[in-house]
Amino acid sequence: MERSEEAAEAGLTNRWPEILVALFLLAASIIVVIDSIRVGIGWEEGEGPLAGYFPFYIGCILMLSSGWILVGALMKFRRAQPQFATWGELKLVMQMLVPLIFYVAAVIYLGIYVSSLLLIGFFMKVHGKFSWLATAITAIAVPLASFMLFERWFLVPLPKGPIELMLGF
Repeated sequence: MERSEEAAEAGLTNRWPEILVALFLLAASIIVVIDSIRVGIGWEEGEGPLAGYFPFYIGCILMLSSGWILVGALMKFRRAQPQFATWGELKLVMQMLVPLIFYVAAVIYLGIYVSSLLLIGFFMKVHGKFSWLATAITAIAVPLASFMLFERWFLVPLPKGPIELMLGF
């Protein structure tokens, strides 16, 4: 195997994804347990479980499970690990994930329709290599159809931004 082929196959091992996911789940379970205690984890005679009863036990199970995974990952920290993904695969994931993160943040400030127009246009032009005309038509038509479907026909309001508010919607 040549040196360039070895570099192409390099990537992220299972070690850090296991540790990070275990830490995330551990933090989430701690939040669930603490909030469950706040709202009550007991059993009221004649009324049944309080609001935090079931979430408390689910949080405890999640805390034990994620702790177990974390300890296991740390115990085998120095040993060779199987590959989670190559750097090329992770790059492809990031090419999708980063624009989606911007989209979610943009929905807060621009509303769902303008944000969707920008996201669809970006993906069609950058990843799909469509013509400007096809990109523009699709990027405008999809949010417009969504607006008609949800706002007008189903009467379900979706997050709006300054443009929709200026137009009176």
